[in-house]
Amino acid sequence: MPPKLIIHGGAGKRPSVKKQREIQKALEEVLKGAYPVLLEKGALEVVVCAVVMLEDNPLFNAGTGSRLQSDGRARLTASLMEGHRQRFSAVVNIERVKNPIRVARLLQGERFTVLAGREATAFARAKGFRPYNPITKESLAEWKKRCGGIGPGPAGFRAGTVGAVAIDSKGDIASATSTGGVGCETPGRVSDVASPCGTYANGLVGVSCSGRGEDIVNAALAVRVATRVTDGMGLKEAMKLALRELGAIGGKAGMIALDREGQAMCLCNTEFMSYAVK
Repeated sequence: MPPKLIIHGGAGKRPSVKKQREIQKALEEVLKGAYPVLLEKGALEVVVCAVVMLEDNPLFNAGTGSRLQSDGRARLTASLMEGHRQRFSAVVNIERVKNPIRVARLLQGERFTVLAGREATAFARAKGFRPYNPITKESLAEWKKRCGGIGPGPAGFRAGTVGAVAIDSKGDIASATSTGGVGCETPGRVSDVASPCGTYANGLVGVSCSGRGEDIVNAALAVRVATRVTDGMGLKEAMKLALRELGAIGGKAGMIALDREGQAMCLCNTEFMSYAVK
């Protein structure tokens, strides 16, 4: 089976045609840069690599340029799941770290694999992650406009949560997701990315979600898809059914997924979701 990588830049409202082109170009550049890692190092390392590249691009709401919570601070969440061992790791509301997905990767080798808040930041510092300010002029301006009462709505469109799913030549599957949250939320809010509801992988399928985090948690969206695929349902059918059930409770989300047969898909019930596959 040829190795395959699928990535996304978030689900939500439809941006302008110009912005869509910028997003797609950015995703294609990530694929070009990350795919050799899939061939050389496998699924787990390539999803980390792809998400690092997406976190480093302020066009997306992850890592540098992430949205700010209501108190004006950037708290970042990233998760990673290795399918062969079904091992999930995550950092939740970590601060002043450039690439939270790298910390989640480090936690794959620890006894306790999910850390949150100040303790997650302290762990990163102890492991050599230097302080880094992910706030940009654009994200600060957006916060002032949305949260500071200067005017209604966001200061401008930026793409959303990012994620990646891959299968390598051995058939191993891995998934990763990273987000800066929704912006203006209650400090400390925890989203779907912090759990297998938003990022999941086993030996048969991997899923990464984006959208309204609370909706994704309420539907246990990624796990719901993976469970049905594991029980024998086709990937597309499982994703479509999960989205119908999500819609029935008023939920909005999108997801990318990849199965053992190498099918790679993106489906959403939002206006727009960006993705690319190689």
